[in-house]
Formats: sequence, C-alpha cells, structure tokens
Amino acid sequence: MENENKFLSAKKIIILILTLIGFITTIKLAIIYYNANFNPYALPSFCSVDEFIDCDGVAKTSESQFFGIPLAYWGLFLYSFITMLIFAPKLKNFRLLRFLEVFKNPLDYITALGVISFAISMVLLCISLFEINKLCVLCACTYVIDLLIALVAADYKNGGFIKAFKNSFIDFFNAIKIKKYLIAFLIVAAAAAGFLTYTTKSKIFTPQLKNQSVYAEFIRTKHNKYAVKGNVLGDENGSVIVYAYTDYRCNICCAYNMIIHKLMRELKNVKVVHKNIPLDTECNKYLRQPFHVGACTMARYAIAAEKQGKFWDINSVFFEKQPDNEEEILEIAKKLRLDTEQLQRDANSFEVKKQLEDEIEEATSKGINGTPTTEINGKLYVGIRPYDEFKQILIEAGAKEK
Repeated sequence: MENENKFLSAKKIIILILTLIGFITTIKLAIIYYNANFNPYALPSFCSVDEFIDCDGVAKTSESQFFGIPLAYWGLFLYSFITMLIFAPKLKNFRLLRFLEVFKNPLDYITALGVISFAISMVLLCISLFEINKLCVLCACTYVIDLLIALVAADYKNGGFIKAFKNSFIDFFNAIKIKKYLIAFLIVAAAAAGFLTYTTKSKIFTPQLKNQSVYAEFIRTKHNKYAVKGNVLGDENGSVIVYAYTDYRCNICCAYNMIIHKLMRELKNVKVVHKNIPLDTECNKYLRQPFHVGACTMARYAIAAEKQGKFWDINSVFFEKQPDNEEEILEIAKKLRLDTEQLQRDANSFEVKKQLEDEIEEATSKGINGTPTTEINGKLYVGIRPYDEFKQILIEAGAKEK
C-alpha cells in the first residue's frame, strides 16, 4: 500500500509539472494571440521563424478560436482544471470547493481530458498543416503535453483509458443524481452557453472573424480591382487631402489599399497622398530588430516609379505580389512597362533614399509607428477601418458623393 501511495504521489507530481509547463506555454500563446490581433505595434514573436513556422500567422487565422474563444484561453482553462483535480482530495474540504467531492476518481478524469485534448489537437494539427499551411511550434508543444498527461495519469493495471472514461461518466451521472449538484450543473451550463453565445456573436476576442465579415470583399483576394494608374488617386485638386501611411509588408495594408481605391471611385473632392513608413531596419533607424524585411526596398522602387508616372500602378502590384528581392521587383516593373534601368538607378539614388528617410522622419514626428495609419485634416486614424465608417469620416471631412 505504501509503495502504491508513493507511486500515485509520483504520478501526481509528474502531472503537475507537465500541467505547469502547459500553463506557461498557453500563457505565452495567449500573449502572442493578443499581440498578433490587438497590438498593431507588436514585433514578431520568437516562434515566427519563416512562412511555415509562424505562431503569429496561425494566431491571426479564424481557426485559432472555438466558439469565439481563442484556443490559448481554452488551454488555460484545461490546465487550471487539471491542477484543481490533482488537489481535489484536499480542496474539497474547503466550503466553497465542496463540489469537488463529486470527482471520486481524479486521475481518471485527468486521463480522459488528456486523451480528448490530444484527439482535438490532432484535428487542429491537420488544419494547421493542410489548410493554414503554417505550424505553431508552441501549439505543437501543448499537443505533446496533453498526450503525456494522459499517458502518465492512466491506470494501465485496471483498464487504462477505457476504465478512465467509464469511471468519469459514472462519476458524472452519480453527481447529477444529487439535486443540489444537478441544479448547480444546469446553472453553470446555462451561464457557459450564454457566455459562448455572446463571444460567438460579438466576436469580442476574435477580430479575425469580425474582419472576415466586415472586410470580406477586401481580404478574399489580393487583387485590387479598383486600382488606378498614374500618380494621382482621387481628385488632383481635391480640398480634402488623405495621407495614407503604409508598409508594403504589412498584411492588412493590402486590404487598406483596396479600400481607399474603392472610396475614390465613389467620392470626389478628395485626393490621396501616399507616405512610406516601412517597418524595416534597412531604412528605419527607429526599429531595434528586423521586422518587415524588404519593405524599404519596395518603398524606394515605388518612389522611383513615381518619377515615371506609375506610382499607383506599382503600389498595388507590390501589395499583391510581395516581391522578395530586386530581381522580382524588376520583373514586375517590366510588365508595367517601366524603364527598368532608369528605375533601378533612381531607386538606389541619394535623392530617393533621402525622400524615404524624410517620409519616415515625418511620420515618426507625428507619433506614427504602425501601419496603416491615415491622416485626414490633421487627425490620425490608426489601423484599418470598415469601409462604411471610413467613407463617413471622409464625408464629414468635406468629401462629396459622386
């Protein structure tokens, strides 16, 4: 009996350690999720290595939530609940935690939760690999942790996983036979259903889903069907001047670019002036570490294209094609019938580099350090705005319907 108790204690300690690792990992995932979706100035996380290994990229997808709750938050709940189950025999002695007495076989519950979590994790892994085409390494760590928790908690001598699920169901049904626990369960279930309904409909924690509906027209495709040619967007003599600060590596700037082009199709007395603020250490001295690599190069070539009267032509294509180097940029320039030799000379000239430097300085002096940012009549609007809201802002500023 003494050896058995020591064995159970060792099991609980190992499970507790695994749970603690899982809890810390999901806290980090929750931070990454917040930065990726709510903090436009956040730098890439350490686990966003390339196009495939990209925790930030996964966090920005609609698949990173369930019932309007980020998966990282579900993970925090899971590991908190497992921790509570580990200490259930002692915690049930406290009046407010008396309900824990219904968990007569805590390790069986933990085993069942571990198996269920791992099964769900495998579905998520398939979605990540074959639909999103990105891998979150921290998420993968939690998948392994969930499996290890199940393997450690299982009682192999007395039925293993089957026994764990069986005892869990028996415990649950025995618990709800008791009137007070049945009432408590129904209240908790109703509250949970209400909360999940609210999070699903409001999308308060999931801006990706909100963006899918609000910006659907502009994020379904990268092709800008409203794109104009030349150097003028809007009315050349418009009294309302819109300064659009963007970065060619900014994901939402592509949708933003389409929005302002569509707005200029419907409004008059407005002129859009583009300003570069690439978040790239190659030309932006205010950044401490590499971020949007290649944005400076595209910005220089866009300024150079303006000298040949084709700024907005190349601007939209840069957002669509995302060229990785000068060779790819020059291929784009050829298709736009630009003089590529002159373009390359201009892009690498002191004059263009100085103009780019001045635009970054101008933006920084105004407190702009993220993209997209819009300046209308001296007022700054940070981030992307829904089309109708943006249109109303411009009308209030003096724009007219065509």
